[in-house]
Amino acid sequence: MASGWKTRLYVPAGLAAGSEVAIDGAQSHRLRTVLRLAAGATVAVFNPGDGEFLCRVVDLSRGGGRLAVERLLRPPETGCGPWLAFAPLKRARLDWLIEKATELGAGALLPVWTERTQPERVNLERLRAVAVAAAEQSERLSVPEIRAPERLDRLVADWPAGRRLVVCDESGAGVPIAAALADSALPGSIALLIGPEGGFTETELDALGKLAFVTRIGLGPRVLRAETASLAALAVFQAVAGDWRRTRSG
Repeated sequence: MASGWKTRLYVPAGLAAGSEVAIDGAQSHRLRTVLRLAAGATVAVFNPGDGEFLCRVVDLSRGGGRLAVERLLRPPETGCGPWLAFAPLKRARLDWLIEKATELGAGALLPVWTERTQPERVNLERLRAVAVAAAEQSERLSVPEIRAPERLDRLVADWPAGRRLVVCDESGAGVPIAAALADSALPGSIALLIGPEGGFTETELDALGKLAFVTRIGLGPRVLRAETASLAALAVFQAVAGDWRRTRSG
């Protein structure tokens, strides 16, 4: 079962029954002013290392607050969702992508500059705030890591050993995603790479295709916007890999 608590806060500090945990001014403002909570009210607090705990408000002020940690609601989850590497989008569409990718269980979000990426400033602090809010709302016990933007050539040059890079190829040259996942040689650690509006260049696709850790998959018969392709690929991967057969526990 889910935790059942409507008010959830992500707090990276250690959580343990019988202790107290501090919350920052923004979280205190949300509880005190927006939700009209006071001392004695209960909230759920979580982080990936400790799980989710029932907490009781001790005090709330403009500068922050304190919560008493009472009991464990859900233990930490094991494993980590797939990474999603994508070309940055304009602000509203990028915020939406971060929110929905978080809800779908992405383990890390990697903005990537490609040859056709439209120059756009990436505000990492804002994107992390969007991811935290989405994790709180979706009952995740973790918040995806959001990396600083990196050029595609640098990304693949420093690619971690043992993680497969699944390139979503809008040219139609890739294999179906289900077939790729059925390949016994495909490791469990996966990252999905989505190109920008206009797609990857032939030079980029040729270079990616020569890398031993890359698998190219097709995106179907229709032309998808970058954010649609990102979320469609992530959703299909999660469904095929078994994430959607899991139930919420607690």
